[in-house]
Amino acid sequence: MIDAPSTPQIGLYEAIHSARSLRRFKPDPIPEALLEQILDAAIRAPSAGNAQNWAFILVRDAQLRGALGAIYRKASRIADAMYAARGRPAHLSERQFQSMLSTGAHLWEHMGDAPAILIPCLRRPVVPPLESLPADIRPHYAEELIYMQRIRGASIYPAVQNILLTCRALGLGTTITTNHIRCEEEVRRLLALPDDYDTFAMMPIGWPVDPFGPLTRKPLSEVVHLDGWTRTWPA
Repeated sequence: MIDAPSTPQIGLYEAIHSARSLRRFKPDPIPEALLEQILDAAIRAPSAGNAQNWAFILVRDAQLRGALGAIYRKASRIADAMYAARGRPAHLSERQFQSMLSTGAHLWEHMGDAPAILIPCLRRPVVPPLESLPADIRPHYAEELIYMQRIRGASIYPAVQNILLTCRALGLGTTITTNHIRCEEEVRRLLALPDDYDTFAMMPIGWPVDPFGPLTRKPLSEVVHLDGWTRTWPA
C-alpha cells in the first residue's frame, strides 16, 4: 500500500467536475511518490475478464521526451487538418473552439517539454483457434474477431480515467491525446514496444500553468435517452 504524500486532497465529484484537459506545464519535476500514486491508481481500474493486460510506459528522460515530442508534432499536423476540415462543433462557441485549438496547438509544439509523459498500452487479445471452439459457435468466429477489436479500449481507458482523476486530486495537470497513434510505428521503435502491445494514449503530466475547471458540458437532456431513443431525460 502506498502512503499518500502530503498533498491536499479533493473530493471525487470535485475532481470529476474540474479535471479539464491541461496542456501547458511548468518545468518543475514531479516527485516520484506522486507518480507512483498515479500509476497505482491506474492498475486499480477494471479490465475485461480481469486480465490486466495493460502496461504503462513512463518517460522522464529528456532525450526520449524530445523524440516523442517530435513524433507527436508530426502526427498532430494531420490532426490539425482533420479539425479544420470538420469545423466547429455546434455546442461550442467560436471562442471556445479557438481556445481548444490554441491550447492543442501549444501541446503539439511542447509535448516533449512536459516533465513526464505516460503512455498506457494494452496487449493484443489472444484469439483461440477456430478448431478449438464448439461446432455451433464456429459460424460466429468472424463476428467474434470484430467484437474483440471493438471492445479493446474497455480494458485500458478506465485506467486512463483513473490517471486523469488522480492527477487532478494531486494538483497535477494532464490530458488524454491519441494523435501519436497516426505515427505508432515510430513510437513503437523509439520505446522498444513489444509486437503484441499497442499504445492507446499519450498523457503529458506536470504542474499546470492554467487553472483547473469548471467543465462545460452539454445538458443531460441532449445526451440521455429513456427506454429507447425517442424519449429524453427531463430537462
